[in-house]
Amino acid sequence: MMRSPTPRTAANRGFQFSTSPVLAVALPTWRSRVVLFVLFAAFAALVCRALWLQGLSREFLQKQGESRYARTLELPATRGRITDRNGQVLASSLPVKAVCAIPEDVLEAPPEKIRELARLLDMSERDLRKKLDSDRSFVYLKRQVEQETVDKILKLGVPGLETRKEYKRFYPEGEVMAHMVGFTNVEDAGQDGMELAAQKTLAGTTGSRRVIKDRLGRIVEDIGAVRDPHDGRDLVLSLDSKIQYIAFTQLRDAVAAHKAKAGAVVVLDVHTGEVLALANLPTYNPNNRSILSGAQLRNRVLTDTFEPGSTMKPFTVALALENKLVTPNTMIQTAPGKLTIGKATIGDAHPHGILSVAQVIEKSSNVGTAKLALQMPAEAMWEMFTTVGFGQQPRFGFPGAVAGRVRPHKSWRPIEQATMSYGHGISVSLIQMARSYMIFARDGDTIPLSFQKLNERPAGQRVVSEQTARALREMLEKAAGPGGTAPKAQVAGYRVAGKTGTAHKLAGGQYVRKYVASFVGFAPVSDPRIIIAVMIDEPSNGKHYGGDVAAPVFSAVAANALRALNVPPDSNVTNIIIPPDALKDTL
Repeated sequence: MMRSPTPRTAANRGFQFSTSPVLAVALPTWRSRVVLFVLFAAFAALVCRALWLQGLSREFLQKQGESRYARTLELPATRGRITDRNGQVLASSLPVKAVCAIPEDVLEAPPEKIRELARLLDMSERDLRKKLDSDRSFVYLKRQVEQETVDKILKLGVPGLETRKEYKRFYPEGEVMAHMVGFTNVEDAGQDGMELAAQKTLAGTTGSRRVIKDRLGRIVEDIGAVRDPHDGRDLVLSLDSKIQYIAFTQLRDAVAAHKAKAGAVVVLDVHTGEVLALANLPTYNPNNRSILSGAQLRNRVLTDTFEPGSTMKPFTVALALENKLVTPNTMIQTAPGKLTIGKATIGDAHPHGILSVAQVIEKSSNVGTAKLALQMPAEAMWEMFTTVGFGQQPRFGFPGAVAGRVRPHKSWRPIEQATMSYGHGISVSLIQMARSYMIFARDGDTIPLSFQKLNERPAGQRVVSEQTARALREMLEKAAGPGGTAPKAQVAGYRVAGKTGTAHKLAGGQYVRKYVASFVGFAPVSDPRIIIAVMIDEPSNGKHYGGDVAAPVFSAVAANALRALNVPPDSNVTNIIIPPDALKDTL
């Protein structure tokens, strides 16, 4: 049997691997060079990229890294305090905390801790989870949380919670000062009153600092301060807290006694134009604004307008005296107590017969005032009204103050000129009415008003002559006396002057049986120091005349305010006797 031949390998045949026909494939030289060049270019690109990133793009990369871990924390500035003219604090800032969260981390906490967290935050668990169910990496859970509550929250040990320092405004006098001081929002920015008017002064400038935080929001490194905070400056108001409290309580009692819809009172310093008191009802507590209506927020002294009624008569008479048409003793026939102008008829509440000009003011005769008005050009009356501020936008820097309405004189018809002479067909605010009486209390000139304490007395602007002003002062003293329309305005020990107003309200373009009762006056007559204007809206307890409703408020406020200001008495009369047949005011 023959053995099969043994297979012969390449080595058996005498060939070496290096000379194998398979390995001896001829490749082009350029291929190897291309591969080598590509590899070299790739390494060169990596080197260039590394140089770019480490050198030229270093600042960019640092910013990208910081954006993930570095944070700029706001350093709040302390809002300036608000005080009255004597240094009593009316508004200050208390340190509180804002509770913040990283939602995904807080949701990992046990359900019982989330439930307790919701209770401490004074919200339902459902509302809390709704806030946490957010695609944002950071949310506010509640702002302005008291420190005691914050301590309890942190003791829960819930991951992802953080607190931030902020301030909460506190108003020690509450509702008494609400409409004068105003209030701030959760961001500590002024929203009304002097808080809004002096926002730039009070707010200050916030600061900031850079820190590095971990993923749980904890600060692991303080990089340093970027900008230091600058606290706001304190604001000293013209307000006198004692007079403000007196005005508020007397107004509150009057509104309640007469079952009125609303009321307002303002007290001015005759010498400086400073607002010593400003109160409105309804009001609100700025420390607790959870339940508010528009009526509570309205600053009626500045924002509400009304027909002033007979409080306008002194300006018509003053213009007639200034133009030498009459003297205080000129007689005017007012009988039979009615005056027909075209198709309209105006009348007095009580017929008086022949009255002197002074008695027209004392008895508040519509007919006598209208007869004086119709002797003068409409333009002259319009100029008098606008000069004392009616129909003009107030410029004392208080938000919401309105201009009122005085129509252009070219459109006045005779009946309109007559009715405007005694306060109908014209609208004013209470503070405009108070300021207008400056010309009678200051011997014929007027000065701007100020809600901040002044160090110097402002210069006056002449409106009428000193002689005319003094003549009107005497008339207004009689109007507020036993024989006038406001004997209830009398103040024991002091001579007072003023004028009542009673006007129907407009509804749907027509007058309705609803009234605004008002009184504007000043004291003491020998050297006037304060002007007080009172307005009672819709008294409904049987009385609606200004002499019955508003004048007693003036009396009570003036009596206490004059003593608070240490103004010496100028009258020997200590017991005020009001005749039982004292005349009421006219419409």
